Parts: sequence; structure tokens; C-alpha cells
Amino acid sequence: MDPNNPDPHFGSPFTSRRDFLKHAGAGFGMLGLAGLLSQEGALAEIYADPLAVRSPHFKPKAKSVISLFMYGGPSGFDLFDPKPELQKNDGKTYEADFDVFFGNPGPLMKSPYEFKQYGQSGQWVSEVYPALAKCVDEMSFIKSVHCGSNNHAPALFHLNTGMPRVGFPSVGSWVTYGLGSENRNLPGYVVMYDPRGGPIGGPQNWGAGFLPSSYQATPFRPTGSPILNLDRPEGMNREHQRNQLDLIGQLNREHLEQHPAEPDLLARIESYELAYRMQMEAPEVTALDEESEETKRLYGMDKEITKYFGTQLLMARRMVERGVRFIQVYSGGGHQQASWDAHFGLKENHDLHCAETDVPMAGLITDLKRRGLLDETLIVWGGEFGRMPVSQGSIGRDHNPHGFLMWMAGGGIQGGTSYGETDEIGYRAARDPVSVNDIHATLLHCLGLDHERLTYFHNGREYRLTDVAGKVIEPILV
Repeated sequence: MDPNNPDPHFGSPFTSRRDFLKHAGAGFGMLGLAGLLSQEGALAEIYADPLAVRSPHFKPKAKSVISLFMYGGPSGFDLFDPKPELQKNDGKTYEADFDVFFGNPGPLMKSPYEFKQYGQSGQWVSEVYPALAKCVDEMSFIKSVHCGSNNHAPALFHLNTGMPRVGFPSVGSWVTYGLGSENRNLPGYVVMYDPRGGPIGGPQNWGAGFLPSSYQATPFRPTGSPILNLDRPEGMNREHQRNQLDLIGQLNREHLEQHPAEPDLLARIESYELAYRMQMEAPEVTALDEESEETKRLYGMDKEITKYFGTQLLMARRMVERGVRFIQVYSGGGHQQASWDAHFGLKENHDLHCAETDVPMAGLITDLKRRGLLDETLIVWGGEFGRMPVSQGSIGRDHNPHGFLMWMAGGGIQGGTSYGETDEIGYRAARDPVSVNDIHATLLHCLGLDHERLTYFHNGREYRLTDVAGKVIEPILV
């Protein structure tokens, strides 16, 4: 055999198991695989448009999700769940084996904030969230969440992917895999992060894992070009670009015929076309000049401290209007006080981040409601864990994965409600504990997806976002 012209069937090494089956036994291995896939109903999915709209398992309440992720770990009992025992026993030693991240826990530390009850539901809210306090009748507080790690990276992965280790699809990827995207000119899944930096783990928090890469998130920026490298190269017009993409598409399709059912190749072909379409629509999402001055003020865009986060949330609303399925927005970036990670001063930390997020989040809820979008948009708020009831260095709080607070609002959620409780000092989930699997099962349920039926076959087994656990939190649903 000529080494410079190897036989395409026998001279080249096999590149995959599918390639082996295609050539072994005159191709009968591939026929067997096709038969098995056909029986499982998966053959059509391989060749289907990965982001085509798909029917949910049952009638949904929500069409889209906006995830408000407070990176670093906000303190629930300093914001929404006051603990009188902390105020009464401030400075006293508490007999408990606290599982702290940095060791040497101090005495109990009271909240530096005053609380009041708001709304017809009488929900408690701290003085640092005065605007959001007016929205409590739209919100359901889940006060007994727990996760599997007190370390940022594993906890972030756990809340974002259902697993405290890398390599698994994010929530938004599972949602777009299950439902597709209603707008073919924008990504189905968008992430926006803090100008101070992204969370630990970076893109693995919004990646597609073992799902086809079509389902990973696209980062958006609130200023300038919304997506890096989206603009046409200098000197190239629309016609030239279209001709170039047509040639690339033809070459890719020819390659796909030789390597059928390769999801990453299908995703690459689709990504070129999506980028071309986004050149027109993505800049329009960030063209906020068409919004009224009243709307911009509602989101806090008239104040420097709230402008960035407010701009992101206004963009999120515009994406929801345009059919984007899942939008995740991060508050806090980098490390320590730049995020919600209040080791070196709880009050200084939460004063800053609450001031940045209060008006924009209240504006988002208000704006969605008045536009008739709140009933079909699920908002989920929370961080990767909470904070300890004991002090760290006299003024800070350490990580606490054993009992923390999240809230939901909008599509499918019964506002003005609370579920679960931590113990008297806010350390551990004590009544109706809620796992990360339960949070994810509830989110999928609001979108019309059964978490036990939303599966993907990988490495010899069916995987799902909730792994082998999870139950829907029925009491908070409409």
C-alpha cells in the first residue's frame, strides 16, 4: 500500500467506536447499531436539528428561565430569614460541631440588619433589600436548601449541573436539550457574568458536558458588541460572507456523510449559521435606546452602582420576549469581597452586593409582570451555598452548605409562600430539607419537563440532571 495514499478503509486508524462499526464486517456493525438506535427512538434525534422546538412532557407554566446567581454565597438569615436566637445570643459560644471551611469557628454572630414584614403574605426582608421587599407576594422562599460541598467550585458545579464535579451538562443545557429554542436567530441559552470576573470553574458552570455542544451557553456582554468576534471581518460584505459559509457548509456536509451522526460536527455546522443570523439580531437585543427612560430607571440604569446589573436584567427581559429559553446572570465575580464571599466582613460585603442588585431585581419582576411575561418566566435566585451563623474573624461569615435559602418567582410558582426551615440559628436544614436535585426537579417541572424522563444516553447508561434522586417541591407550585 502506498504510504502517501493510504486506503481510506484499511490504511487509516479508526477515530471512534462508530468508525470501527462502520468498517468492521463490511459495515454490518453499523447496521446493528442503527437497528438498536431505531428501537430506542434515538436514530432520528441524531440527525435532527438540535435546537428545533420540542414538545414538553406536559403542559408547562413557564416558557423561559432567568437564573440570578449570587456567586460566593449570600447569607439567607441576613437577608430574608431572621433568627431571633442569633440576636439574643450574639457573642456566645454555641455547642455544635460546625463544619467550617477555614476552621476555628468563632461565637454566634447576630445579623447587622433590621428586618420588617412586607406584603399581604408578611414575608420578612432585611433593610438592605427595600425595593425587592415590595415584590415578596410574587416570591416563594425556600429556606432549607442543602448541597454537597463547602468549597466554591464543587458547590457551583452542584448547583449548576446537579453534580459536584466537572464534566456534566448545566441546567440550561438540559433545558435547551429538552425543549429546543423558539428563536433561531439567538442562542437558546445565554450567560452574563460580573465585570469583576466569572465564577470559579468558569465555562464549566454553563457548559454542555456530554450533551452535544449545541446546548452550551453563549456569553453575552451588556455593552459594545454583545458577543466577541461576532462582527464581520473588515473588508468582508454580507454577500462574500454568505458565499464563504455556503462553501464551509458544503465541505462540512460532505465530511458528515463520511462520519455520520457526529453531534459535535452537527453543532459546528449549526454554530456557523447561528453566528451569521445573530449578526443581525444580537445587537438589537442590546439596543436599549428604544426602551423608555422610565423603564431604564426601573432597572436602576440611572445610578452607577446598579447600572451594570440593571442593564443585564433589562437585556434578559428582552431575550425572554424574543424566545430565548434560559438566561443566567451572575452577581459577584473574582474572589472574596468582589463576590458574595463574606469572610472578611459580612456587612461591608452584603451592603455592596445588595445595593448593586436590589433595584434591578425588583425592576425585573415588576417589568415582567406589567408586560404579562411573569406568568411564563421562572426566576430562580440563589448562590452555591449560604453563610455560617458563627463569626469568622469577628465580622465575617464562613461557607455553609448545610442550610441556606433560595427563592423562585413567576411561571408556575405560588407567590408569598415559604417552604422549609433551618434550625434556630440557621445552621442546618431542620424541616422539609430541600436538595439540589429537588430544586432542579421543580425548575424542570415548571417548564413541563419530567425530570425522570429527561435523559441522555452516555457511556452505557441513561443520565439525567437529577441523577437518581429529586422530587418536585409541590407546596410552592400554583
